Amino acid sequence: MQEPQITEELVAAHGLKPDEYQRILDLIGREPSFTELGVFSAMWNEHCSYKSSKKWLRTLPTEGPQVICGPGENAGVVDIGDGQAVVFKMESHNHPSYIEPHQGAATGVGGILRDVFTMGARPIAAMDSLSFGAPSHPKTAHLVKGVVEGVGSYGNCFGVPNVGGEVRFHPAYNGNCLVNAFAAGLADADKIFYSAASGVGMPVVYLGAKTGRDGVGGATMASAEFDDTIEEKRPTVQVGDPFTEKRLLEACLELMASGAVISIQDMGAAGLTCSAVEMGDKGSLGIRLDLDRVPCREPGMSAYEMMLSESQERMLMVLKPEREAEAKAIFDKWDLDFAIVGETIAEDRFLIIHGNETKADLPLKALSGTAPEYDRPWVETPAAEELGPVPAVDPIDALKALIGSPNYAHKAWVWEQYDTSVMADTVRAPGLGAGVVRVHDTGKALAFTSDVTPRYVKANPHEGGKQAVAEAFRNLSACGARPLAATDNLNFGNPEKPEIMGQLVGAIKGIGEACLALDMPIVSGNVSLYNETDGVGILPTPTIGAVGLLDSLDDLIAGAPVEGDLAMLIGNPGSHLGQSALLAEVFHREEGDAPAVDLEAERRHGDFIRANRALICACTDLSDGGLALAAFEMAEGAGLGVTLESGDMAELFGEDQARYLVACRFDQAEALMVTAGQAGVPVTSVGRFGGSTVKLGGAEAPLEALSALYRSAFAQAVG
Repeated sequence: MQEPQITEELVAAHGLKPDEYQRILDLIGREPSFTELGVFSAMWNEHCSYKSSKKWLRTLPTEGPQVICGPGENAGVVDIGDGQAVVFKMESHNHPSYIEPHQGAATGVGGILRDVFTMGARPIAAMDSLSFGAPSHPKTAHLVKGVVEGVGSYGNCFGVPNVGGEVRFHPAYNGNCLVNAFAAGLADADKIFYSAASGVGMPVVYLGAKTGRDGVGGATMASAEFDDTIEEKRPTVQVGDPFTEKRLLEACLELMASGAVISIQDMGAAGLTCSAVEMGDKGSLGIRLDLDRVPCREPGMSAYEMMLSESQERMLMVLKPEREAEAKAIFDKWDLDFAIVGETIAEDRFLIIHGNETKADLPLKALSGTAPEYDRPWVETPAAEELGPVPAVDPIDALKALIGSPNYAHKAWVWEQYDTSVMADTVRAPGLGAGVVRVHDTGKALAFTSDVTPRYVKANPHEGGKQAVAEAFRNLSACGARPLAATDNLNFGNPEKPEIMGQLVGAIKGIGEACLALDMPIVSGNVSLYNETDGVGILPTPTIGAVGLLDSLDDLIAGAPVEGDLAMLIGNPGSHLGQSALLAEVFHREEGDAPAVDLEAERRHGDFIRANRALICACTDLSDGGLALAAFEMAEGAGLGVTLESGDMAELFGEDQARYLVACRFDQAEALMVTAGQAGVPVTSVGRFGGSTVKLGGAEAPLEALSALYRSAFAQAVG
């Protein structure tokens, strides 16, 4: 096949700027071949090289006594005691999901599951954080249905419980939805598998499904803005097969247990290119690939197509040569392709042969290590203007506006499409705060949560970044789990705009500060930039996925309030209405500053909750919607009414941080007040659970009517 001539237009179509192309010419001393251009385009795009964010990501805290492996591998690894480790990561599949919602979301789930089992872990939990445009936008309902269906169908078929996540709506996502997928798995702490190749002349083995033309150029597309040519990008979306992935999981774990594996790398973004280069680079070796041996499902595929295909359910391994026959027998048993497609070489070369022709011959270290790194200009987000007066409104009417909005309505419509109990270890399913999964055959459990409030980040990136981590810390603490570590998924617009780059910088600074103060190092993550359509960016959305440990299931705070329980507020009374849910849903205003985050108070109050779990019947953290929404959700979940004594709007709907609502009996409340006084933690009795009415100050409404609204609003909003 005649390769196209390299032109300025072709270089630009590959997402490379003129100065970046010049860097390639200087590096290799000649014009690249078409295949080499594709390889550089894949390795040097934003999605794979982190060229705009690397400088700032290095500032994040990534170490701690619990961390076995931090960022840089397929997923992070954290010690949970008894020789066991939890392996987890969160990653975006935003652009593919907007173009083709079902497959985009499904393959996002498939990719994150592979990241986990590539490390030698069996996946035990999944979550998803989804951001969509306004419910009234003509595309929103189609995207919601397709994405939820895609997440559910892949996870359900693969057989991993979906235990939590979040769904939000805002006009800023009209042209670019966000699909952030999280997965966690369990492994033996001394049996973690890494991607660095070692040894010269070792076989490079292709495993899994066949290579097709789906997803060619997907990583490059993920680093581009959208415009009116969006439909032309549909072929860059991969197609997933969860049943093949389930077989791949079992075959990989069986092969790993055999001792034949030297290194392993998932074929994700940029497929064969990225996986081969990363393995070689980490092991300081070259790689020679013979593409004639790659199992293809379509005839006549070119070297360019094979190297850039993002066909799913594929792995690349370096195996001990004497174990090839044994390894092949395992993959034959699972009806998966097994092909030796190359070898490790001593020279620093990435050599690609196809049809007895050299299609690429590049310096491997430089390909991986000299990707452009930018210190992009950035401007600090201007300080938010003071919040003007908030008009008085009936508190029950305000509550109805919140629970009748798809942002705060009951999300059962979403998670009822997911299998939440497969594997039979789910202790706490979605809808109640952090999801909790038993560590099989032990008394321990792991808790999982995903959090961010994008409107806070837009108003104040630094405080918004801190708040995302603090809320994750609270969600874990509220169920009794000790927060261990976090993964971040940083979704932003175009970093070449100084104000957008300023959002990214501010948020990373805030995240780093909070992770340090709360002992929650970042052990893995993903950056997704250029989330824009026709120049309009999304809300800055740095999602934090976090994991906590319960040393014993007896430590779990998972009860519900009962008739007569007191409602106790841990933390200060509400006062902050800037950027609040009340302001957005009732008054359609996004004004004022984000709430300030006192990290010392967060730490103290979270530690207090966990230390006094014996005095607490039920607990939730306070976030969007403040005390009123938290009390309603807790009461409604138990089928009870609730009375809150204050009728003050800021006390009811303020979104001040470092706060929890707990339900307890009178004697427990007395003991809680005493220990709180000793610990310097503010505790106030704010009301009582019981009856069949919701009372906020002097206003009231029947629980039955409010519950009907709360449980129907989401489905109605998405048609």
